[in-house]
Amino acid sequence: MTRLVVVGSINMDLVTVAQRFPAPGETLLGERFLSVHGGKGGNQAVAAARLGADVHMVGAVGDDDFAQPLCDALAAEGIDVEHVAHIDDCSSGTASITVSGGENQIIVVPGANAQLTPRHVMNAQDLISRADAVLVQMEIPLETVEATLRLAHDRHVPVILNPAPAQRLQAEWLQLARYITPNQHELAILLGADPSEDFRALMRRSPCPVVLTHGAEGAWFREEGEPQHQRGFNVEAVDSTGAGDTFNAALAVFLHEGLPLAVRKACAAAALSVTRLGARGGMPHPAEVDALLARQRD
Repeated sequence: MTRLVVVGSINMDLVTVAQRFPAPGETLLGERFLSVHGGKGGNQAVAAARLGADVHMVGAVGDDDFAQPLCDALAAEGIDVEHVAHIDDCSSGTASITVSGGENQIIVVPGANAQLTPRHVMNAQDLISRADAVLVQMEIPLETVEATLRLAHDRHVPVILNPAPAQRLQAEWLQLARYITPNQHELAILLGADPSEDFRALMRRSPCPVVLTHGAEGAWFREEGEPQHQRGFNVEAVDSTGAGDTFNAALAVFLHEGLPLAVRKACAAAALSVTRLGARGGMPHPAEVDALLARQRD
C-alpha cells in the first residue's frame, strides 16, 4: 500500500444553480443549492484513498460549523486527519459558486488554508519522512509550499508539485520537486514564458521533470530526452470537475510502478472521474481503473 502525505487546501464549496447570473444589486431566486466538500488538497487526498493508498492529510480548517464536517468527510474515506489543524477565530476555506448555463462565477475565501504554515509541515516531518510520496498544491501560502518541497527533498521522499493556481516560481524551488504537473497554460506561467510557445519546448526547458496534463488528449511526460505522449481514454464525459485532482492523486499512488505506467493509470483514473457529477463523485476505485485499462489497450 502506497503511503502518501497530502499537504494542501480543504474547502467547503457552496454551490447555487440559477437560470442566470444576478445583476449588481439584484436579488434573484435560485433553482438549487448544495454544499460540496472540496479544496485541491482534500480532493487529491480522497482520490488517492479511493485508489487504495494510505493517506495522511496536512491542512487546516477553522472554528466554524464547516470544520468538523470537512474533517469527518475525509476520515470517512479512511484518511488520517491528525495533522489537520483547527485554527481559532478563523473560518474554514470556502468557495461560493454560482452556476448558470454551463458557466460559473466563483469567489474563494481561503480562510484557514491561508493559516497553514511551515510549522504545521514541520510538525508532520516524521510522517513525511516515512512517506512513499508527497503531494502539494498552491492553494496554501507559498512559504508552506516551499517548506514542503525542502523537507521532502531533504528526506529523499519524492514530492509532486501540482502548480495550481499557477504563478511563477523560482527555478530553485522547482528543482526540489520530483515532478511538476501543470497544464499547458500553467507551465508557461510557472516558467515565466510566452504562453504561445510550444509546450514541448517548455517541458525541455523546465528545471525538473514535467508531467503535463492535456485534457481529453491525455498527458505528456518527460524525465530525460524528448517528451512522450500518453493518449487519453474514451469515456462519456458528464462533469470534468476534479479530473486534475484525480490525475495527480493517481500519479502519486502508482509512481512506484514507474513513470510511464503511473501516467497511463493517472489518465485512466482522470477519465473515469468525469463520468459522474461532482469533483469527488466520479473518483474511481482500483478495479474500475483496471477495467478501463483492459478495455482500452494501446
